[in-house]
Amino acid sequence: MADSSAVVSNRQARRDYFIFETFEAGIALKGSEIKSIRKGRANLKDSFARLEKKGVFLYNMHINPYEFARREELDPKRPRKLLLRKSEIRHLIGKTFIKGATLIPLRIYFKGSLAKVEIGLAKGKNLYDKRETIKKRAAKREIDRALHKRR
Repeated sequence: MADSSAVVSNRQARRDYFIFETFEAGIALKGSEIKSIRKGRANLKDSFARLEKKGVFLYNMHINPYEFARREELDPKRPRKLLLRKSEIRHLIGKTFIKGATLIPLRIYFKGSLAKVEIGLAKGKNLYDKRETIKKRAAKREIDRALHKRR
């Protein structure tokens, strides 16, 4: 049975962006980067994906070097290619031309022995949208507390 729980997640993404669609993509990794990801030594904060001529690339994802590996001098923030089907790339090309739309990595998880990235097609929230989300969350929390006390 394959465990698909998130090893690394981007918690700020759902707060700062409206997520319209999500896609699963593989990551092209080098050397011992997979071992660092298995230990949870990666960071998705401020990372994004961009469509280019050669495919889709993930930028600003930081993977700490594995301490027991040979010193291969890999840049921890180097761009990493995302492995998507051509039909998914064509679909993304059409969707990212929407004004303000971007690709944001939401989480990294393992499917079997392969590392996968969940990327979301997103549009940035304005300050008042973020405040509205916080108000809704607080109201839901109060309702849950009141119901819990009634039991």
